[in-house]
Amino acid sequence: MATMGYASLAACVADLERHGHLIRIEQEVDPHLEAAAIQRRVYAADGPALLFTRVKGCDFPMVSNLFGNLERARFIFRDALRRVSQLIALKVDPSAAIKQPWRFLGVPYTALHALPRQVQNGPVLRHTTTLDRLPQMTSWPRDGGPFITLPLVYSEDPANPGPQRSNLGMYRIQLAGNEYAANQEVGLHYQLHRGIGIHHTSAAQRGERLPVNVFVGGPPALTLSAVMPLPEGLSELFFAGALGMRRLRLARPPHAPNGPRIAAEADFCICGHIDPDRTLPEGPFGDHLGYYSLTHPFPVLTVDRIYHRPGAIWPFTVVGRPPQEDTTFGALIHEITGPVIPTVLPGVRSVHAVDAAGVHPLLLAIGTERYTPYAQPDAPQEILTQANAILGQGQMSLAKYLLISDDPSDTLDHLQDIPAFLTQLLARFDPRRDLHFYTRTTIDTLDYSGQGLNKGSKVVIAAAGPVRRELPTQVPADLQLPSGFHTPRVCLPGVLAITAPPHGDDPQGDDPQPPRFCQSFDPTASLNTFPLVVLCDDSEFCARTLNNFLWVTFTRSNPECDIYGVGASIRHKHWGCLGSVVIDARSKPHHAPPLEEDPTVTARVEALAAPGGPLHGVY
Repeated sequence: MATMGYASLAACVADLERHGHLIRIEQEVDPHLEAAAIQRRVYAADGPALLFTRVKGCDFPMVSNLFGNLERARFIFRDALRRVSQLIALKVDPSAAIKQPWRFLGVPYTALHALPRQVQNGPVLRHTTTLDRLPQMTSWPRDGGPFITLPLVYSEDPANPGPQRSNLGMYRIQLAGNEYAANQEVGLHYQLHRGIGIHHTSAAQRGERLPVNVFVGGPPALTLSAVMPLPEGLSELFFAGALGMRRLRLARPPHAPNGPRIAAEADFCICGHIDPDRTLPEGPFGDHLGYYSLTHPFPVLTVDRIYHRPGAIWPFTVVGRPPQEDTTFGALIHEITGPVIPTVLPGVRSVHAVDAAGVHPLLLAIGTERYTPYAQPDAPQEILTQANAILGQGQMSLAKYLLISDDPSDTLDHLQDIPAFLTQLLARFDPRRDLHFYTRTTIDTLDYSGQGLNKGSKVVIAAAGPVRRELPTQVPADLQLPSGFHTPRVCLPGVLAITAPPHGDDPQGDDPQPPRFCQSFDPTASLNTFPLVVLCDDSEFCARTLNNFLWVTFTRSNPECDIYGVGASIRHKHWGCLGSVVIDARSKPHHAPPLEEDPTVTARVEALAAPGGPLHGVY
């Protein structure tokens, strides 16, 4: 494969194995918890992709960790990344081809690959099967049943069917459990700001069922396309063709010739339909924030037919506390789309959704201050406008904490250096004026820090102007904490974690501990040399690593409820404080439980890596 993309998942697997990026696991592996535990360890060890050839209770092999690191992901798409980046840039700004024509010489060739090709048949239509014959992948002990972890959910606009106005997204599919009719129904969990919701609404308004096809496997370009935040009007199917450097083959399902198309080279396709108003409990499921997303009513997909190709391979991943394999998706997406950000959001130089904090809870941004070039800015101005633009942009609108700063020294070219960004922001923001709250709004469906499903708040913390403080790196010698608070630990310059008393049992009540803590200090106390203080269950854990600090602080707090301050006040409806900003990041009664492995499975999987075991030396 020197110049063309993969036609199928099997072709990708063979190529990865040939180049030393994949190994085979010949020993029988249980898809219930065991395969996921192996995948987590291999990913953490920066190991190869895994092909499980003997899956307990199933005739189909499984593959995982295809995108386990950025090097392998780049290898898979090695012939196309530059060209698809150019295609996206032109979609956002068509005049770029006139301004710099030499940069876009290969775009017409790439665009030809983007056009889907209609075919009469395809490998995926050769065989049929049933739900119970598919791999019953379960990742975490409290999961509500087996789930498809890399589903490619395809729907078309009921009013204008066809690939042009289609949607391909990665929405959770529960194969069994709860109240689903065995071998007849699956759960379809989609969240806010997802394209399928528009199609579902349109079908409901027309009084129709929404036909939906769920692809599993197929060319790797199809998988990446399903999670790409593409510009409006650029179809995921078109992007998959461009990224795969091969026109995507689409076939009509034989059992429903007028239904939505099927990716002919997919490994599996579950065809079904959603009734407009019918829901059933879906979940729980271990999710990418590192907790379980709990049981809630979501649409039900009634299964009409399941197709699979000869030699079909079932791809899977594990969703859990980051970093996991989906971290690579985020990094690759940033490589492709990052350069386009300034054209979509004028004045914004860079945006970074922080994976270690669960992606949506924390968004960092670098903006520019251009409103008053004749005067040195001493307060955020234009970056506040830019913050509003960011929070109105697709999935970025789900951000719970948006930290935005200008960069007068022009040193923060990349937001991947999170400590450098936080240091610059904390040294310059003014807590009396620079916190801007959005209360009683929507947040990520999977975030349980708010008052209910999809309900929570946001805060923008902005920094512009001169350095206002030197950030301490040691606990003040004279720091005296109120009773019940102990073990202060420095997480980063200017950031102090403190173990606080456990949160009260009343999920609706305001816990008295954070106000008591703040009232114990006046604005001159040495605590206030730290602009940010985090109250948590275990300060040693919180401060141990950067990832721990990011995960604890931003997944366990709801800004409108959990941000306090020393010397806090409200003036003209604006909240501010004179001393430290204090975030209550303790676990609370309404939070979802964190993800933990089954000890029995852990022992079994660790034994596989012992000397003489089939995975010795892999993790």
